[in-house]
Amino acid sequence: MASMKSLAKDTAIYGLSSIVGRFLNYLLVPLYTHVLAVQSGGYGIVTNLYAYVALILVILTFGMETTFFRFSNKDDENPHTVFSTSFVMVSTLSVIFFAFVFLFIEGIADFMGYVGSENYILMMTCVVCLDAIQAIPFSYLRYKKNAIKFASLKLLFIIMNISLNLIYFVVLGKTDVFYVFSLNLVCTGIITFFFIPEFLREHFASRRYAIEHDEQLKIVDFALMKRMFSYSWPILVLGIAGILNQTIDKMIFPFIYSQSHPVQVDEMGEIASPAAVQLGIYGACAKIAMIMAMITQAFRYAYEPIVFAKSKDADKKDYYATAMKFFLIFTLFAFLCVVGYMPILQHIIGAEYREGLRVVPIVMVAEIMMGVYFNLSFWYKLIDKTIWGAWFSMAGCIMLIAVNVIFIPEYGYMACAWGGVAGYGTAMVLSYFVGQKKYPIEYDLKGIGRYVALTFVFFCIMNYTDWPNTAIQLFVNTWLILIYLYVVVKKDMPHDTISHLLSMLHLR
Repeated sequence: MASMKSLAKDTAIYGLSSIVGRFLNYLLVPLYTHVLAVQSGGYGIVTNLYAYVALILVILTFGMETTFFRFSNKDDENPHTVFSTSFVMVSTLSVIFFAFVFLFIEGIADFMGYVGSENYILMMTCVVCLDAIQAIPFSYLRYKKNAIKFASLKLLFIIMNISLNLIYFVVLGKTDVFYVFSLNLVCTGIITFFFIPEFLREHFASRRYAIEHDEQLKIVDFALMKRMFSYSWPILVLGIAGILNQTIDKMIFPFIYSQSHPVQVDEMGEIASPAAVQLGIYGACAKIAMIMAMITQAFRYAYEPIVFAKSKDADKKDYYATAMKFFLIFTLFAFLCVVGYMPILQHIIGAEYREGLRVVPIVMVAEIMMGVYFNLSFWYKLIDKTIWGAWFSMAGCIMLIAVNVIFIPEYGYMACAWGGVAGYGTAMVLSYFVGQKKYPIEYDLKGIGRYVALTFVFFCIMNYTDWPNTAIQLFVNTWLILIYLYVVVKKDMPHDTISHLLSMLHLR
C-alpha cells in the first residue's frame, strides 16, 4: 500500500506538471493555427520537423534513462558513477551528432526538402542535443524523488516558451515559422543552466560516497559503461521502433503524399505544398488527442522508478495488475471527456484546420494502446530480456509503415491515424501473449473488458447521435461521463478505498 501511495503522490505531481504544462502549451496550437495560414503549410513544417526531433532524441539518449534506473537500484553498483557515466555517454553522442549535421547541412536539407531553410534544421538540431543532455539530469531528479524540481523546470520551460511566442506572434505581429524554432531553442538553452547546482551537489555527494566506501572516485567507469550499453541497446531499438510508431507517419507523409499531389503554384506565384497543408491539418487535430500522451507520460514518470524498486517484493505481480487496470480506467475516462466535450475542445485549433477532427478519437485509441503496451513492457525489463521489446515494437512499426505506405495516397492523413492503431495494437497483443508465457501476470481481463465495452457504447451515443443543438449534446454527454464514474466507484472503488484516497489527499 505504501508503494501505491507513493505512485499516487508522484503521479499527481508529475501529472500536474505534464497535464497543466501541456494544457498551457495548447495555447500555442490556436496561436499557430491562426497566425500560420493552413494553405501556407507552416504548421505542416512544424509538425514534420518535430517528428524528426522526437526520433533523434530517442537515438541520442539510447535507452539511458531506463538503464540509469536499473543500474542505480542494483546493490553492487555505485549510483553516483552510474549517473556520471550515463551523462558522459549521452553528452558525447549529442556533440558528435551536432557536428555531423553542421558539416553536412546542405545535403540533409536537400533530402528533407528544406533547401533555403537550413536554419530551421540547425536550430532544431541544437534543441534536440540540449534535450538529450538534459535527459539524464531529469532522470536523476526522478531517482532522487525530487518531483517538485522536476515539475518546476518542465513548467518553467513551457511558461517561457508561451510568453515569448505571445510576444512575437501577438504583440509584434510576426507570422514567420522561423520564430517557432528559434524561441524553442532560447528556452531550452536557459533550462540547461538550472542543472548546474544539481551537478555540483552530485559531485560532492559522489566524493563523499567514494570516501565512505573506500573507493576511487570515477567520473566514467568504462567497465560499467560496457554493462550499461549491453542492457540499453535493446531498449534503444525498442525506443526507436516505439517513437517511429508515433512519428513515422509525419515523417514519410510528405514523401508519399507528394507523389500523387505535387507542389502547386497559385495566381500570386506562391508555392503551396498540398502535403504540408494536409500534414498541418493532421498535426493540429492530433494535438487535441494528446491528452492520452500526457496521462501515459505522467504515469510513466512515477511508475518506472517504483517498478524497479518493487521488483524484489512478493506482491509485485498483484501490484502490476492493479496498476494496469486503474491506468485503463483513467484513460478511458479521459477518452470520454475529450469526445464528449469536442464541441468545446474543437476551438483549440483554427477553423481552417477543423476538417481533420475525425482523427481525434482514432489517435486517442492508439495512445491508449501505447499506454497498455508500456504497462505490459515491464516483464521483459525486469528479467533483463529487453530484446523482446525491440521485436514487439519493430513488428508494430512495420505494420504502421505498411498501412501508411499503402493507404496515404488514397486516404491521406486518415491512413496516419489508423496506422497508429494498427502499429500499437500489434505491439500490445504480441507483448501480452508472450509475456503471459515468460512472466505471467493475472490481469483482471473481465473488469477491463467491462470498461472497454461501456466506453465503446457511450462513444457511439456521443458521436453518432443527431443532436438538435450543442447544449443538449453536452448535457447528455455529461450524464454519460457521470454514469461511467458511478460504475467505477461502484465496482472498483469501495468505501474503504475512497476513504483511504481522501485521507491521502488530506480532504477528509
